[in-house]
Amino acid sequence: MMVGGPLLVAMVPGVLVIILTWWLRKSAFPFIVRLIPSLLTAVAALILFYIGFVQIRGFEGGAYALLAFFLLGFAFVSLIIGTQKARLHE
Repeated sequence: MMVGGPLLVAMVPGVLVIILTWWLRKSAFPFIVRLIPSLLTAVAALILFYIGFVQIRGFEGGAYALLAFFLLGFAFVSLIIGTQKARLHE
């Protein structure tokens, strides 16, 4: 449960970020707008890691670190989706 809990908690915002990035790419928004969801998710993950490592510590801080790790994974996937060129004729 130590790994499953943070993974399941990260799934909801992670999937929402990926869907939002996909929609922004599909709608042919500018490049910087398509990168905003992934950048905000990465910043949130870094803040969560800092809170877990410095402020909370212990096992609960480790759970925050795992949550941040999973959110960084979703941010990376969102970054890859956002950097792809939009296909307008699909």
